[in-house]
Amino acid sequence: MNRRRAVAIVAGVGVAAVAAIAIASRSAGPSAAAPEPRHTTPARHVDPPQGIHKIKHVIVVMQENRSFDSYFGTFPGAEGLPRSPSGRFTSCVPNVLTHVCQRPYHDMDDRNAGGPHHAVSAIADINHGKMNGFINTEVTGGHAGYCRANPDAFTCPNHGDPDVMGYHTAREIPNYWTYARNFVLQDHLFEPTLGWSEPAHMFMVSAWSATCKSAFDPMSCRSDPGPTPPPDAVKDGPTWPWTDLTYLLHQQHVSWRYYVASGKVPDCTDGDMVCPNAPSQNATKTSIWNPLPSFTDVTETGQKRFIQPAHRYFESARAGALPAVSWVIPSEPESEHPPAMISRGQDWVTTVVNAAMSSPDWNSTAVFVSWDDWGGFYDHVVPPNVDVNGYGVRVPAMVISPYARKGFIDHQMLSFDAYAKFIEDDFLSSRRLDPRTDGRPDSRPSVRENLPLLGDLVKDFDFTRQPRPPMILDPCPQHYVFHADCLP
Repeated sequence: MNRRRAVAIVAGVGVAAVAAIAIASRSAGPSAAAPEPRHTTPARHVDPPQGIHKIKHVIVVMQENRSFDSYFGTFPGAEGLPRSPSGRFTSCVPNVLTHVCQRPYHDMDDRNAGGPHHAVSAIADINHGKMNGFINTEVTGGHAGYCRANPDAFTCPNHGDPDVMGYHTAREIPNYWTYARNFVLQDHLFEPTLGWSEPAHMFMVSAWSATCKSAFDPMSCRSDPGPTPPPDAVKDGPTWPWTDLTYLLHQQHVSWRYYVASGKVPDCTDGDMVCPNAPSQNATKTSIWNPLPSFTDVTETGQKRFIQPAHRYFESARAGALPAVSWVIPSEPESEHPPAMISRGQDWVTTVVNAAMSSPDWNSTAVFVSWDDWGGFYDHVVPPNVDVNGYGVRVPAMVISPYARKGFIDHQMLSFDAYAKFIEDDFLSSRRLDPRTDGRPDSRPSVRENLPLLGDLVKDFDFTRQPRPPMILDPCPQHYVFHADCLP
């Protein structure tokens, strides 16, 4: 399905489908209570307005296309894949082609295919709260059809068989599980939108995704999980006119950088699964993972110079010159976006985290690691309905910091909006992206950071303790099962 058709379908059925999801979700009741974490540190928080300011550097590391169950579905203490008393997985997702259902299985491959991940795909996967559309979405309109016709293609690691029910363990992602065991794992963080990478990254920097009539009129926008550029959009310039977080940071003289690794993006510009001639990305060019050059306020305030190549992040960390807020974005080979190798992505994230830990700035740093969307992979938890944009399917997320609670599993309801809220509380005296107060009105219907159900990331920290020392991990250890794959 191409992007134009996907957007048309969202416009036609999106609101009704999301409403149906909400009704189904309410009728089904809350998710089963998660078991108590095996390793939980008692909370001993100082007054959050005081303690949060020990964090002077926030680093958001955004990877690609994984659901929570696909990475942490068997992590001890987390709300993972449901099991019967005998230990058998109770989830069984139907396949319209084979007329049988498939249960979760341990996927030991380093390269996955995943499934479609447009907004319409999310609606189909969620399927009115049944969470059973993942395979049918794949086999009827996704990558599987291409792979059946081209089983030896580079992008088809499983010879056409859907792998969306596969999960990984510490065998395949040992460093991620080590971070989760020693810092904070968040098991109820949902993609903030039903859409794919582009709207997810818009939410990451602006807490909204919208389609606008004009690139120069913030009041011309309406919520849309599949945004399309307005007719007066400027290439690599003004396109998205609503206010993003960097506008508030700039107003208050708070330093920020958006670090982009140069290379290829994984998708065609319409978000299709297979793109033999993928476009390139860099710090100066608008791309699906680098939307900021197209935010009108970034151009108007002369801030495009703060969008920089990824190597600048490592230089700043080494020099003890990290900005207050950083976003760190990979290129395709390190992104974990199918068919990119999981090992290469974990290698990249470990290198980014090691740079923060080795920096003179470590004792005042918080690293938020997450994945932008679910990538078509199965997850069993019904997302809450907050508005027409989402929430979307649950994704993995971790907090790594010298003040992070050790081995803590955070069950709060979260999304990328919680990152914006933490940044605003820490550096902006709790000023929000609120059209009534931020000095640059737009037509967003709500202030996502103020949603009553949204949790508070401050609860993931214990600011009463001395900062913990770094925990440097080998990005590609000799004993790693995918050692040969993760080497550059």
